[in-house]
Amino acid sequence: VWNRQQLSNQLRSLLREYFPAALKAFQVKNIGLTSREARAVLQAAPTPAAAAKLTRRSLQALLRAAGRQRNVEAWADKLQAHFREQHLRQLPLVEEALGRQAQAILLQLDAACRAADELAEATSEAFSQHPDAAIITGFPGLAELTGARVLAELGDDRTRFIDARALKAYAGSAPITRASGKSLVVHHRKVKNQRLAAAGYVWAFASLRAPGPRAHYDHRRAQGDRHSSALCNTFNRMLGCLHHCLQKGVPYNENVAFRPREAAAA
Repeated sequence: VWNRQQLSNQLRSLLREYFPAALKAFQVKNIGLTSREARAVLQAAPTPAAAAKLTRRSLQALLRAAGRQRNVEAWADKLQAHFREQHLRQLPLVEEALGRQAQAILLQLDAACRAADELAEATSEAFSQHPDAAIITGFPGLAELTGARVLAELGDDRTRFIDARALKAYAGSAPITRASGKSLVVHHRKVKNQRLAAAGYVWAFASLRAPGPRAHYDHRRAQGDRHSSALCNTFNRMLGCLHHCLQKGVPYNENVAFRPREAAAA
């Protein structure tokens, strides 16, 4: 997935130099440069001159070949309108050279997208067979792929971490406090499991749709935390809950994990 995103960023940077209409055409929710539609159209017409010559019938054929089944005619009309708009252009030979470079990146991007899809399918199938999968996916923000990443980095050895604090330190969600005399400094951990920390950021952000994590995040923001700090604190709280659930073999319960502050104070 990271490799696919790097190639997508390279393609976006290159298209910005000579083909901004393509970026505008595929700048739609759930339809980006990594989509099958974008890759098929750009492979057939990598330059503004070639894209402007595409007819509605050609665009519809490319979209259907890429696997699109709905709104094919509307998409073809939209793409044709974008490709035939007036934009600043590079010289013809420069445009052609940049188009060749874009096709070379598209070949790598196609391979990365296929590999990511195949690995995602294999990962989901293997993860669903693990006995901890039901507990992990019961947490808000954790689906099959993110849950599989968390399980892969934590492992399933119950004796690996002495307590939840050790797990939080390993994930980098627990801050480091240094006290000397009257000075007290709190800062984030730099030495940590980077893959688990990356998955934790996605996990915490996606969990904000649930009432409990959202209330915890809003409380931290009200206390003066920045977005990243509040998100890290939410990940820290969720990680402690996950450690408890895995150790006890119990499912996630939001009423226990995020009790209302009035009830907790009482």
